[in-house]
Amino acid sequence: MKHVATALAASLLLAPVALAQDPHADHEAYAPAPQPAPAPPPDHGSMDHGAMTMEGHAGHDLATSSLGPHAMTRDGSGTSWIPEAAPMHGRHWTAGEWTAMGHVLLNAAYTDQGGPRGGDKAFVSGMVMGMAQRPLGAGTLGLRAMLSPEPFMGKAGYPLLLAAGETANGEDVLVDRQHPHDLFMELAASYSLPIGERGSVFVYGGLPGEPAFGPPAFMHRPSGLDALEAPISHHWLDSTHIVFGVVTAGVTWDRWKLDASRFRGREPDEKRFDIETGALDSSSVRLSFNPTPNLALQTSWASIKSPEALEPHHDERRVSMSAMYARRVGDSGLFSATAAWARKDKVPGEVLDAVLIEAAFQPNDAWTFFTRAEQVEQDELGEIEHGPAYVVRKVSLGAIRDFQVSEMVKLGLGAQVSAFDIEEPLGASYGNPTAGTVFVRLKIE
Repeated sequence: MKHVATALAASLLLAPVALAQDPHADHEAYAPAPQPAPAPPPDHGSMDHGAMTMEGHAGHDLATSSLGPHAMTRDGSGTSWIPEAAPMHGRHWTAGEWTAMGHVLLNAAYTDQGGPRGGDKAFVSGMVMGMAQRPLGAGTLGLRAMLSPEPFMGKAGYPLLLAAGETANGEDVLVDRQHPHDLFMELAASYSLPIGERGSVFVYGGLPGEPAFGPPAFMHRPSGLDALEAPISHHWLDSTHIVFGVVTAGVTWDRWKLDASRFRGREPDEKRFDIETGALDSSSVRLSFNPTPNLALQTSWASIKSPEALEPHHDERRVSMSAMYARRVGDSGLFSATAAWARKDKVPGEVLDAVLIEAAFQPNDAWTFFTRAEQVEQDELGEIEHGPAYVVRKVSLGAIRDFQVSEMVKLGLGAQVSAFDIEEPLGASYGNPTAGTVFVRLKIE
């Protein structure tokens, strides 16, 4: 795993050079997004509604982020960044000085995880999100909210081989299952002040919210949002995307961002419909760099106090690095990819690594093909809780066919299959499993 981490670190450093040498890469001028002209007040209190697809290419009228003078398409979950070349789809409107956007993605799924430790279940997943911003004094106020239907699938979540983390009943760890996310995934506000024409300082707070750690959460990565299942590396890379209490301060300058957070380290409990509170006892810091509109790099560190309710005396230190790439293909296509590595250092306990590579290809508006490969050192899958660590691997392939039902609504039919490689002697308890998931997806944007 140390060789994998070294190779990934080298790729982060060499990716901008390789991209610059690629004669087919997009080389648009990387200039700060222009500040949009104030929208005139709508007549008779009405709203200007319309579909929004914001593209990170020169020559387009880009909506500006609430966190600084860059395109909104650079913003991922929380205060993270993604490549600007990836489009942001949503329904937007204006009312006076307010600009808002809404987006709905809901899945109805059935999964069959094979082998003696598998299971099958029908469940729902997805998100309903909204964002709004307006000028306020010398800066910009931003508001964000995101809700999930997943609590309605039940406390035990859905079967997902090789996944582990959190609890369904406050007594036992969920093993070979993915926990449901909370109803309130984000309720957050931000305020930013410009530094000249190329930079900003900002503060972000959420209850819940996302601290400055890791790449964007998997459902917000262009390469990962179409893969229905959560990654088995979720509790290494991005499980902090829902923390009940976070304050982040950051500074941006052109293509760089440095942000740091103080947050509540405890993972959400099994009560998925409530708002939790507690001391901000954990810290993180992240450095992000977008060398071109097609590439987003980050490295981050976190010290997390007592993340697991069942092991309150165990703290964790985590470090992560990731590279995300996105490039438009033709008039309506997109290729996107993510490579990420993370290390979890349990105190006291073992040092565990996870590696993820995922990609998605949309040749047109109708079809999406996606894949994900992961390797994780997991110590929660054996007969003894937090016993010996085993290397486990998973590879998934999937596709979705979308149908345009109306101007705002798409209905998609998707399927995903997975294969596994599990280190012995743990592999004997799993047999030789495969897994399959089918789903119907509703998108309103």
